[in-house]
Amino acid sequence: MIKILEVDRVLRKAVVPAAGLGTRLLPITKELPKEMLPLFFKGKGGRLCLKPVLQAVFEQLYDVGFREFCFIVGRGKRAIADHFTSDPHFLEVLRRDAKDEQAKDLVEFYGKVDISSVVFVSQPEPKGFGDAVLKAKPFVLENFLVHAGDTYIISPEHSHLVRLFKLHEELGADATFIVQEVEDPKQYGVMKGKELRENVYEVEEVVEKPQKPATNLAVMPIYVFNPVIFKALEVTRPGKGGEVQLTDGIQKLIEWGLRVVAVKLEPEEVRLDIGNPESCWEALSLSYRHYQGMKK
Repeated sequence: MIKILEVDRVLRKAVVPAAGLGTRLLPITKELPKEMLPLFFKGKGGRLCLKPVLQAVFEQLYDVGFREFCFIVGRGKRAIADHFTSDPHFLEVLRRDAKDEQAKDLVEFYGKVDISSVVFVSQPEPKGFGDAVLKAKPFVLENFLVHAGDTYIISPEHSHLVRLFKLHEELGADATFIVQEVEDPKQYGVMKGKELRENVYEVEEVVEKPQKPATNLAVMPIYVFNPVIFKALEVTRPGKGGEVQLTDGIQKLIEWGLRVVAVKLEPEEVRLDIGNPESCWEALSLSYRHYQGMKK
């Protein structure tokens, strides 16, 4: 198991927004939260298994040392809370039917949940990613991580998170996030700034879904924040789509003269995004090829 010591000292709390309606994935997301859609991973005995994206995110953050989680959920997300609740009867059924490896996978997952502090905070109306993060304010009094519940990054020994945490501390940033070069940045938040060193940037501007992107560096929904982000979000007005955008809150920090930095994904780090049908299919394909090719 990977354990990043810096998490114990600097970052203890993870906020995981999982309240989006998932309208681009209808009709499957009418009753099933998009964060519960599956990707391929390795299970016990080296077998391939399908795991909800949100569970994979939780387990990755657990493996780097997080033990305090705040899930932001909306109406109709009961399946998430149910999934994160131990089910002894179901385990008995699996064992009775000789599904021992599947039972061991669930026991391991439930064990991680049981020794973690997991709270669910409601976002009654879909007012945007920034509004979802703001709902976590009572949970946070220190630097904290925000990780979207519908995005997962495969990297050697969780290297993308290691760099993110270390960079935030090293540069004394108020906000630090991951970026990736993409072909069509119009559908993302887009960053421009100056390169401090290879793949590390001092952010000068972030814009949500610009018609004329200044760069092809798209903001990935994994961030480390100082609690000052809450003050910024409290005065951030609804933007694109009539929602409070986290990107706009970060731009507010820049306007206040606070330090915002970004780190770029490495070529070997693979982003799995289930936000729309095309990216969902790509994520399934990439995860299958990656974990199918892994040794036991």
